[in-house]
Amino acid sequence: MKSLNPSFIFLLSLTLVSSSVAFYLPGLAPVSFCEKNSKEDAVECQTEIQLFVNRLDSVESVLPYEYDAFNFCKDKDEIRPSENLGQVLFGERIETSPYKFSFKADKACERVCTILYETAKKEDKLKLDFLKRGMELNYQHHWIVDNMPVTWCYLVEDNQKVCNPGFPIGCLVNQEGNPKDACVINADFNRKNTYYVFNHVDITIIYHSEDETTGVGARLVAATLEPKSIKHSDDNNPTCEGTPMDIPVDSSSDIKVTYTYSVKFKQNNEIKWASRWDYILVSMPHSNIQWFSIMNSLVIVLFLSGMVAMIMLRTLHKDIARYNQMDQADWVKIPPAANITYEEVQEESGWKQVHGDVFRPPKMGMLLSVFLGQGTQIFIMTFITLFLACLGFLSPANRGALMTCSVVLWVLLGTPAGYVSSRLYKTFGGEKWKSNVLLTALLCPGIVFVDFFLMNLILWVEGSSAAVPFGTLVAILALWFGISVPLTFVGAYFGFKKPGIEPPVRTNQIPRQIPQQSFFTKPVPGIIMGGILPFGCIFIQLFFILNSIWSHQMYYMFGFLFLVFIILLITCSEATVLLCYFHLCAEDYHWWWRSFLTSGFTAVYLFVYAVHYFYSKLQIIGAASTILYFGYTSIMVLIFFIFTGTIGFFACYLFVNKIYSVLKVD
Repeated sequence: MKSLNPSFIFLLSLTLVSSSVAFYLPGLAPVSFCEKNSKEDAVECQTEIQLFVNRLDSVESVLPYEYDAFNFCKDKDEIRPSENLGQVLFGERIETSPYKFSFKADKACERVCTILYETAKKEDKLKLDFLKRGMELNYQHHWIVDNMPVTWCYLVEDNQKVCNPGFPIGCLVNQEGNPKDACVINADFNRKNTYYVFNHVDITIIYHSEDETTGVGARLVAATLEPKSIKHSDDNNPTCEGTPMDIPVDSSSDIKVTYTYSVKFKQNNEIKWASRWDYILVSMPHSNIQWFSIMNSLVIVLFLSGMVAMIMLRTLHKDIARYNQMDQADWVKIPPAANITYEEVQEESGWKQVHGDVFRPPKMGMLLSVFLGQGTQIFIMTFITLFLACLGFLSPANRGALMTCSVVLWVLLGTPAGYVSSRLYKTFGGEKWKSNVLLTALLCPGIVFVDFFLMNLILWVEGSSAAVPFGTLVAILALWFGISVPLTFVGAYFGFKKPGIEPPVRTNQIPRQIPQQSFFTKPVPGIIMGGILPFGCIFIQLFFILNSIWSHQMYYMFGFLFLVFIILLITCSEATVLLCYFHLCAEDYHWWWRSFLTSGFTAVYLFVYAVHYFYSKLQIIGAASTILYFGYTSIMVLIFFIFTGTIGFFACYLFVNKIYSVLKVD
């Protein structure tokens, strides 16, 4: 086997990386804006800019909440834009806001509303306590203008500019006088046991100037803001000057919070509309990936895998040549006095001795075939999803598209799942075809749905916006039972009509006794070792994926992710085949389940890493958030287990079929 050319790997990597930057969906057309009194009639353009608000979330809690849950100013003409399935499943709740302004119409200290908390009223006290709790847990606003996030940009160490697609609702200075989270941005936030509400924002809208030659209106290329805390002396005519808006921890008096904003427009012709997300993605925390480090690790894994495969195939070639060098023509040259039989010469040692047992059907073949059918479904779904993401169709600009695409593909791929499961089950000699097709359609999706439903119950109880509405749950069940299950039955029908896959050698009636195994050829040590190399390929990208899920950062490196996906397939296949060869050489022919579990054990390392990430990187507190984290992590681990196990099994199955098909066995 020839190793891959380094220049080819480098060019492939550059192609995938470049595709991860050009992520704009072709259907997302730019919106043109113009001034209210503009006489430009040549082109349709908008004069009003609508600011949308999304759910609020926190790195210290898994529970997101809708904008209205914190009793902020509401829009009188509240309109919810239509949400796709992916947005609903991710808990996005986008709605219009009372922050409205016209293009190129600057405003200074515009009043939005005043919220009065009468602490004597139980309802107001609960709302105020909930707002305080949100500030204590550092809940973040997420605002949207022209389908792009309004960012809060600030300087960190070494004067590095970081733009966060969210900003806090407030902050807390504890009883020791230590400012928490966002309170460090202002030296005036120095009173102990005090909450500071960010009730004012300075919004800056940056636009690309209109092209006079074509008459195209201006396009928004950036939207930033700076949150401030201001105690307004006059709530009806605010000046946005004064001391911070503070709320004591033990306050018993009525509290009045006035929300205001200022907006100004700036022209910048250097930023193009097609690259307007770049400043967000490049400057986000932890998004500056060490390109050379990742490429170096991937190249090392590729070459290591190539070397392992090369050594194994070279040894295997010698084995086959040695087993086949003695044919009947040479056998007659051995003198009868030697007292050696032909079978003894042919079966002196190694993996050839188990040729009569290597294709003996495995125990629990029904369950194995079900896992393999589901694994095939997951593999095809993942491959197509990542490929479309590399082409730019599933970018952050197209909200919810990634999850929507995955769910739709999974539903439509029931046919290959049923076909693979039924064909393998028939190869194993199974006859309970009804049980096989039902388990293929219901077992793994059922486990995922039950886990998801239980997590959703917790979200319902906590009043979180991430709770999937009942109607959406019914729609998911309708997709499952109305489309996926029938397609699985169709695939199973064609699978059972086909004859079972014929092995290249006959199976003996009496099983061969397996000799005493060394420590490294025993099942458990081999399975544990088999998942190390595949996990080494993914743990760097796994960090960024977990960041995007739990630390609310945008993931956009789909080019690298697709490359890591290919490397994962190679390493899972080669590690499983290598260990399978060693076990067969030790005359242990129980390879069916072992091949599945060897690469599938990578999911165990993934779970261990997720536990490490929870305790070392996150500040999540509360029983509900902890249960939700590990509940959703369990779904991810199960899917990854079935996926990697399927890859290892089919690689090993092809390998075993190949080596025994070239042997001269009577």
